[in-house]
Amino acid sequence: MTAFSDSWALLIVTLPTSGATARMRIWRAIKTIGCAALRDGAYLLPARDEQIAQLRELAGEARQEGGQAWLLNVRAADPEEETAFRALFDRSADYAELQVALSDARKSLSDQSSAELNRLLRRHGRAYEAIRMIDFFPNAASSRAEAQWHDFSRAIETIQSPGEPQALTRAIPRRDPAQYQGRLWATRPHLWVDRVASAWLIQRFIDPHARFLWLESPADCPEDALGFDFDGATFTHVGERVSFEVLLSSFGLESDRGLSRLGIMVHALDIGGISVPEASGFEAMLAGARARLADDNAVLAEIGTVLDSLYAHFSTNKKP
Repeated sequence: MTAFSDSWALLIVTLPTSGATARMRIWRAIKTIGCAALRDGAYLLPARDEQIAQLRELAGEARQEGGQAWLLNVRAADPEEETAFRALFDRSADYAELQVALSDARKSLSDQSSAELNRLLRRHGRAYEAIRMIDFFPNAASSRAEAQWHDFSRAIETIQSPGEPQALTRAIPRRDPAQYQGRLWATRPHLWVDRVASAWLIQRFIDPHARFLWLESPADCPEDALGFDFDGATFTHVGERVSFEVLLSSFGLESDRGLSRLGIMVHALDIGGISVPEASGFEAMLAGARARLADDNAVLAEIGTVLDSLYAHFSTNKKP
């Protein structure tokens, strides 16, 4: 009998008829990690390290609840069976359901507040990530869903931050802070994460006597002003770095622990990526300040105190 390249892990589990809570908990875990049910009590996954570890944990939990569990390694007997196994993990239907939800949500994006948009982004983001994590054999449906998810995310970003800059590919020159004192700094109005954090950084660590100009259009930026966080600005996105991180690098502030941690938070909230637990709280406070205060100077003053506190926290917190 020919063995095929893909190996599969099969969990066979039985649980006592009593203990409905344990049965439901294990069933939910089986669904969450993406198992395919061959029959009641027989669940299949690709035999990859992460999936084997998950199934072992479930087997141990089943035994602790008085049940029985066996974890077996199996291989398809022929190409047809291999194809049938893979077909059990086709996530096209899940992606189609998500795409309908995203399409429906896009119809009313312009009517939502910033806080509502953020909640919408997080909710659908969790749904997309849950499918993607169990999409063991990506196909055309996976690619279509990824494209639509990125389109949806960009649509929300455009509403919240019109004119978001495109990242440049260039070196970031080191600058002497002494040459940047008492200057006029300009950026787009309706401050959001990267702009408000950059303005705070400028005021707090680069130019204590900075003056700020909120531009209705980047084209209105005066020649003597230092622009930040818009296309054509002196300080804007470069490569994978957002404007806050570019300012850190430009003025040699990257070694500051508190600022570095703030940079991680700003990066994640602005363009995504690994974040910190404090990010969602900061985002909520900024959304509240924008909803309550019409003036960007007032928003900067209020959120500046929040950033002062976060900076102190990140500077003393021993977590990496």
